[in-house]
Amino acid sequence: MKKFYYCIITIAFIAGCTNSEIEPSKPNNVADYSADFLREWFKLECRIVKETAGFLPPQASRAFGYVGITAYEAAYSGIPNAKPLAGQLNRLLAAGMPEPLPLNVRYHWGIVVNTAVADMMRYMFEKNISPANLAKINELEGQYLSTFAETTSKILREESVKHGKAVAFAIYEYSKTDGGHDSYLNPFSRPFTPVTGIDKWVPTDAKNATTLSPNWYKCRPALTSNMAFANPPKPIPFSLEKQSNFYKQAIQVYEQVKSNTPEQVEITKFWADDPFATCTPTGHTFNILTQLLEETNATLEKAVVGYAMLGIGEMDAFIACWKAKYDYSLIRPVSYIQKYIDPDFKTVIGTPAFPAYTSGHATEIGVGERIFTKLFTNGDGNYALTDRSQVQHGFAPRKFTNFAQMALECANSRLYGGIHYDMDNQNGLQMGRGIGDNVSKAILWPSNVK
Repeated sequence: MKKFYYCIITIAFIAGCTNSEIEPSKPNNVADYSADFLREWFKLECRIVKETAGFLPPQASRAFGYVGITAYEAAYSGIPNAKPLAGQLNRLLAAGMPEPLPLNVRYHWGIVVNTAVADMMRYMFEKNISPANLAKINELEGQYLSTFAETTSKILREESVKHGKAVAFAIYEYSKTDGGHDSYLNPFSRPFTPVTGIDKWVPTDAKNATTLSPNWYKCRPALTSNMAFANPPKPIPFSLEKQSNFYKQAIQVYEQVKSNTPEQVEITKFWADDPFATCTPTGHTFNILTQLLEETNATLEKAVVGYAMLGIGEMDAFIACWKAKYDYSLIRPVSYIQKYIDPDFKTVIGTPAFPAYTSGHATEIGVGERIFTKLFTNGDGNYALTDRSQVQHGFAPRKFTNFAQMALECANSRLYGGIHYDMDNQNGLQMGRGIGDNVSKAILWPSNVK
């Protein structure tokens, strides 16, 4: 019955359109549209994450992820041979998604994506967003709608807005059942009692007596198969013996911090991505993607694919990493060193309020490395990247010749900072790389996107 009514509505709609609005001989592909406006949306999301209470790293990864998914799902039907994420993502059913009009109807894909992303941004930050940032969303949406409307008929403009809104609402409804809905209202899940033991996490400062998002590992992954990477090798067995491998891990942190070069201190701060001072590690990696899309003159087609791939990977990276963290609740280096090696030891930057193993930074940047390698190289990862994404936060750009080099520097920055054992970083990288590769392979993405 639903299909019948859809056909009737479609026939009526087509009957009301002019020849210029329905021209099968003239393709209307997403690749024909600029990605400039979408890049601006993700720059704005970075600002809003930074300025909105409750958006710590797990919550930020979720917000970026769903906006990326929404952008792709709004546009996929304008990409030749592209498949929807509905039916491929975990419990995202095709039956719950709006049906796009036939391909011979000329949606304005800029309007569709602009509308969908604007709505999803409002949904993701709804209860804590400032009036100023809500106004920014409304202003940016109106600005692009006004520009796009200059070349679009009223009826197709309305249909494009309608479809964008329908997609955003459907994805938002899907997001509400993932276990992370409104988690920004209570990101520490208080009250929560951490597990105890000589090898277990303890508070590293007086401000945070409980750990961040201890139930995040229960969230629904976008790809169930990504959770195969949520079980890294067990951490080196805890020990106080000076000849033990665990003690050597702690001494490595201690000696590294004591001997840091000025550049290593700079690297530590460049990759710190502290919430509310920046837009978190996921935001940093999204900003790199935005820069890469701009540098390579990517169209809207490649942009929606890239943002969706990275969004899915980042969301699942934090779920997988948080599972490892709370499987082991491993003591942080600073706590071990101050208790058993040097009570006056100080880290370069603050230690986050959650267990050590594995590193969230290393896991999420491992995803970025593999997604970027897929999108911007022939598979070797070689790319002359000057990461300018942190200039907005007061840091000088950093240069890399390969995405693996970029990811390794990010992972190592946590050792230089004194907040992670090396095993946290190296095993976290492997987790993230596995997730990134799986996102590329497990989903039927359109090929040869431009």
